[in-house]
Amino acid sequence: MYQFIHHQQDLQNVLSLMDQSSVYGLDTEFIKVDTLWPKLGVFQINVNGQVYLLDGAALDLTDFWNRLFKAQQNVFHACSEDIDLIYHYAQHKTLENVFDTQVGMSFLGHGLQVSYQNALKSMLDVDIEKDQTRSDWLARPLTPEQLMYAANDVHYLMRLSDKVKAELSAKHLLDCVLEDCRNLTQEIGEETPVSMLYQDVGNYRNSRRQLMQLQQLAVWREQMVKALNQPRSFILKNATMQDLVEKNPRNHFQLSAVKGIRPNIVREHGKTILDLLKYLPEQQADWPLRMARPIRHSSSEIADRVEAVIQNISEETAVPKEVLMRKKWLSALYQHVVFHNDEQDLPGYLLGWRYDMLTKPLIDVLHSDESYLSKQMKVME
Repeated sequence: MYQFIHHQQDLQNVLSLMDQSSVYGLDTEFIKVDTLWPKLGVFQINVNGQVYLLDGAALDLTDFWNRLFKAQQNVFHACSEDIDLIYHYAQHKTLENVFDTQVGMSFLGHGLQVSYQNALKSMLDVDIEKDQTRSDWLARPLTPEQLMYAANDVHYLMRLSDKVKAELSAKHLLDCVLEDCRNLTQEIGEETPVSMLYQDVGNYRNSRRQLMQLQQLAVWREQMVKALNQPRSFILKNATMQDLVEKNPRNHFQLSAVKGIRPNIVREHGKTILDLLKYLPEQQADWPLRMARPIRHSSSEIADRVEAVIQNISEETAVPKEVLMRKKWLSALYQHVVFHNDEQDLPGYLLGWRYDMLTKPLIDVLHSDESYLSKQMKVME
């Protein structure tokens, strides 16, 4: 049913098969507990009906990554973590040739996060075990149970993909799904620019001085986690950074009392943290501006009209409402209307197939609510 590949010469056979077929079913098993980046245990591939389990701990997969980027299509179920891993190991973004069966099934009314197990049951009436999810995928040798679990994750994937694609094509939705998958893989590869890191931690309650402190702490933390390959929370949690700028400690004793800070961080990096809090750019013009309050909602009358637009499009297209419009996209539309931003700055999801039928009509509706939206965003100096 599957072949476990852990010798480099055996990988050549898989690569040759990949050259003869350009659609692959893919999945990964990895560990990401105490590191910033995932450690690959096994990479599963279904190529032309053959299942191979590639040993991530033993193989040089450079040629394998290259083939994924050149493929006609890479099929996944719930691809986000897999794509993140590929980007890290391949040191290349963006994988644009993806079909995610989970995204496809969301268009068919199965919810935004249907599990692989439930997907197989509802689409193919196939039952699989999911008891190895928390396994140690870096242990060697892998148990027969682990190998079977890993193989199952791609064994049925192409059948599932074919069924989902057929149902989507019958509803004329396949191109929309493929476009959403492209937006997803692009989104996974995006990183906050270094100059804007404070926005990942700060909020509208922070003063400009606190935002400058958060920016300096966030840049330092980012350098640390990449140098040490540790999760951000191992250096400083976001909540701890907020506590630091609120308490503004002046010495090691005060620093030790800050909520959630690790003793080893105080010991090894206490002076650095205190300096980052104390020494800020002299020119306040260089400090970040206050952040706007998040807009929670439009006025009740406009909210009803927004809901009606989304409901009508949902009925016309048979696409569930939660797939058509997410909260964060609606929030981006609020900001767009208030700040008169360029449409090209909107999330990619709102610019493609949604634009004419949904995005543009919603912007038109929200323009009549501009003053109400603006009031919510105001921050007292």
